[in-house]
Amino acid sequence: MKESILDVLLYLFEHYFAVGETLQDELAAPTRNDPLIGELQHAGFSPAEIRSAFDWLDALAQQRPAAQPASHRGPTRVFHPSELDKLDVEARGFLLYLEQQGVLGAEQRELVLDRALALDLDEVGLDDLKWVVLMVLFNQPGSEAAYAWMETQMYLDEPEPVH
Repeated sequence: MKESILDVLLYLFEHYFAVGETLQDELAAPTRNDPLIGELQHAGFSPAEIRSAFDWLDALAQQRPAAQPASHRGPTRVFHPSELDKLDVEARGFLLYLEQQGVLGAEQRELVLDRALALDLDEVGLDDLKWVVLMVLFNQPGSEAAYAWMETQMYLDEPEPVH
């Protein structure tokens, strides 16, 4: 069974990330003999996928924008052809919805796009994008309310309005 970077990230997110700590705080760069690496390999992930997942997390931590309130006032985001090829229509629509509702700011949206495109998937669907958004918000200072709202959306078929 071929595992993807997203599978490793989801495993880490579900098993290791404590509420209130950022991904960067939670995971330092693992060493070859790190018990976490051994556990991930025991769980069935390949060393290459584990390494790629940690690289993905490092890039997320390095690109953390300054905390700022999300605002839906601004120009409309036009997707590049490479983004159109990789993100399905539902995922693109949901991303724009999150920005319009003030869940994501423009910088956070761009970070979500960057991290979604960095996955080793041929196409990023709505469910995959929701997980990326959740991981990005988890790593953003001042995004606790947006993270909590997004967390509730993970298990709904259709998003609820932001209040």
